[in-house]
Amino acid sequence: MAQSAVLKRVLNLNLLLVFVVVAAILRLSDGGDVAVFATSALAIIPLAGLIGRSTEEVAARLGPRIGGLLNATLGNAAELIITIFALREGLLELVRASIIGSILGNLLLVMGLAIFLGGLKHGIQTFHRRNAVMNSTLLILAFLALAIPSLFDVAFVENRAFGSELLFSEGVAIILIVLYFANIVYALREEEETGAAVEPHHEPGWTMPFALTVLALSTLGIVFMSEFLVGTVEPVVEELGWSELFVGVIIVPIIGNVAEHLVAVQVAIKNRMELSMTIALGSSLQIALFVAPVLVFISLLFEEKLVLAFTTPEVIALAAASWVGAMVAEDGESNWFEGLMLMSVYLIVALAFFLLPE
Repeated sequence: MAQSAVLKRVLNLNLLLVFVVVAAILRLSDGGDVAVFATSALAIIPLAGLIGRSTEEVAARLGPRIGGLLNATLGNAAELIITIFALREGLLELVRASIIGSILGNLLLVMGLAIFLGGLKHGIQTFHRRNAVMNSTLLILAFLALAIPSLFDVAFVENRAFGSELLFSEGVAIILIVLYFANIVYALREEEETGAAVEPHHEPGWTMPFALTVLALSTLGIVFMSEFLVGTVEPVVEELGWSELFVGVIIVPIIGNVAEHLVAVQVAIKNRMELSMTIALGSSLQIALFVAPVLVFISLLFEEKLVLAFTTPEVIALAAASWVGAMVAEDGESNWFEGLMLMSVYLIVALAFFLLPE
């Protein structure tokens, strides 16, 4: 039953691969910016799912240590590729917004939907409180690390200390990356000492050559689709009347993480709440402690440099998500009403960013 459900989910996502061809045709034939944006976004969804699946297949054959590191590193590969193209185009506001949006999406929308649907079916669900509290504490720390540069940014700008501003972001990025890999080492040692490894998303079913081929092809596909998507952001924003902030906070994170989101919700419905919480919290930590810092250093290759200076609405939204997520996870139990509360906060934040003027 579980395997057939997973297979059905993957097949349904893979039906969207037709939009890879559609997006390419529209781009080559100048089919309109909105159409190219929409079709390339739809194409990225199954490609991101294939990257996640093939990464897990490879990781399952490399042992828990190397496999865990590979999964942690490539878990948000799709969104990382999208934001790299955005950096190349100088869309720094979009990049910073997508960082915040990914964390919000995982903590409020994904975790909320998983807890809500799982709670409706199974009532009160339990998960490992110690792991959840550790991840929640890291999220609060990550919020502080991202918020502090934002607070000091005003002083840097007023004094025209742009070199110091960038250096500060680079220093924070290094600290976050060290903390990220230290957390991986700690988690692996904890599993080794206690013997309580997190259950896998699915049973391995692909050969190594096939998994590597799928990983390479899907990554290549996302590279092209990301270029299409980012190349049409500005005209689409102008034509639809959306803000670049809304696209970054809401649209881009959903596009890049739909496949992983579905897994988190699906396993919660199957009463595997420990795995569901690990996916939601772990993905948020990966964005805050790894993806965001890496983007700071990648931006050094381009004309526009990325500093970790977020807007006040972004900082407030991140603070709310981190605090509410930590409160829900601290007791090791969840119910459908807690899930509804998390989703309500996400909808309020989404509405605020949608209506926020440029």
